[in-house]
Amino acid sequence: MTGSGTRRRSDRRLAVHLDVDAGLAELVPDLSRADSWILYLAGAPQSQVDLADPTYLEFEYTRRIAHLVDLAAPAGEPLRVLHLGGGALTLPRYVAATRPGSSQLVAESDPALVDLVRTHLPLGRLRQRIRIRVGDAREILESVRPASFHVVISDVFAGARTPPHLTTAECAAAAVRALRPGGIYLVNVADGPPLRYAKEQVATIRSVFPACCMIAEPAVLNRRRFGNLVLAGRDGPLPEAELGRRAAGDPFPARVVSGRDLVRFEAGARPVTDATARPSPEPPRAALDPTALDPTAPGPTAPGPTAPGPTVPGPTVPGPAVDDDPILTRPERPGS
Repeated sequence: MTGSGTRRRSDRRLAVHLDVDAGLAELVPDLSRADSWILYLAGAPQSQVDLADPTYLEFEYTRRIAHLVDLAAPAGEPLRVLHLGGGALTLPRYVAATRPGSSQLVAESDPALVDLVRTHLPLGRLRQRIRIRVGDAREILESVRPASFHVVISDVFAGARTPPHLTTAECAAAAVRALRPGGIYLVNVADGPPLRYAKEQVATIRSVFPACCMIAEPAVLNRRRFGNLVLAGRDGPLPEAELGRRAAGDPFPARVVSGRDLVRFEAGARPVTDATARPSPEPPRAALDPTALDPTAPGPTAPGPTAPGPTVPGPTVPGPAVDDDPILTRPERPGS
């Protein structure tokens, strides 16, 4: 999952290992880029961040989400974005860099992970309008004021699986409530053959949003391997033509599936509800470990000695989404 390029033999950056709520978190230097890092959680590659260039997106599914964010409004126009799932804050950094002045709220349930990222992958000048709220993503989604956001991005994984309560029609309905008219709901779905889970997620989004499309690589759509499928829902037309051109031009080209093709893909699957939800499928080892298919590929192992675990600050206290522009319906607790 690291970027292509020549291995930097002189790279002396040290990996950082820390036990967090989701398991072992590992920040590993990307040997192909001097300022790039990859975050692994419980052995699964979770995020990639280039501190020198936050617009560089290594993971293909993040590129596809970024395409939709880019098309959500005219270039450079500030947006209000809610991120369900924080990781290494890859997409919040991207939005801050490409749309200065955007107001962003990140929901992340793991305070130790938040502190790890803040300490070792600092936001720097981008931090001014990115606020992190520690708590359950769905609870935070349901707590925001109606019509608060232009974009809601759901990219939540506990280890390598999405928790069930974030995969339901009720959760999608909460996103509808949080979005402004014309807003876009984006969901990262991980699935493999026979794509039953992805079909159910399409049915779920289509049960709530009038317009829906899906972006994925042909190998995933053709059920040849496990991978990511990005779903988008909106109360009006989605920019499918331009999205298709951008996805086709990526290093790993993807297809946009919509309309009748999406109905055929869904093939009668039923929407997921809170009563029927289950976690996303467990990925096969080859989907998580780049050495499983290529023994020479670098995995989550640091070059040279491993740095000791960081001294993590005390627990992160939930704070307001944006200090001068509150968007939460519930008042802050005393002392927060």
